[in-house]
Amino acid sequence: MTAILSGGHERYDDGTIRGILKAMRTIAIVGATNNPARPSYIVFKYLKERGFDVIPVNPRLAGHDVLGVPAVASLSVIDRPIDMVEIFRASTEAGGVTDEALTLDPLPKVIWMQLSVRDDAAAARAEAKGVVVIMNRCPKIEYGRLSGEIGWQGINSRILSAKRPALSGKGFQKLTIDRKL
Repeated sequence: MTAILSGGHERYDDGTIRGILKAMRTIAIVGATNNPARPSYIVFKYLKERGFDVIPVNPRLAGHDVLGVPAVASLSVIDRPIDMVEIFRASTEAGGVTDEALTLDPLPKVIWMQLSVRDDAAAARAEAKGVVVIMNRCPKIEYGRLSGEIGWQGINSRILSAKRPALSGKGFQKLTIDRKL
């Protein structure tokens, strides 16, 4: 995976986002919760339903489950390699989470900061170690936009396709970013 645009983190091209979402399998969500009303729960559930191996990271929930997945207190106690660390914390905490992620061996391939989360200094530290950084974006929204699912809600995804989505077998449609447009 290559570094993001030389112009900074204001925009990411669709190919970069699609490549990240297709390549990542294990995602640690820092700030995950078991409260269904919270955005981090909704994103956790969505990614889990799309086949990602999601790990909830929240010291207050350590030892409890989030949608059947045991929560851990910190990134350092996860017992397998992490492809992506998603930061669902305030921008003021993103640097500390990034620094913890940069102590892992192997390093995560991507650090993804949720909507409204941005820390340029933390991004520079991660990129200096070869880690790709996405800031102020939501993987659920990006996945939905790139797969076409978000268009079902009347939102312009900037993706046009005449292909009809297939039923998942459970009575509802679920699209994937793997399908050819």
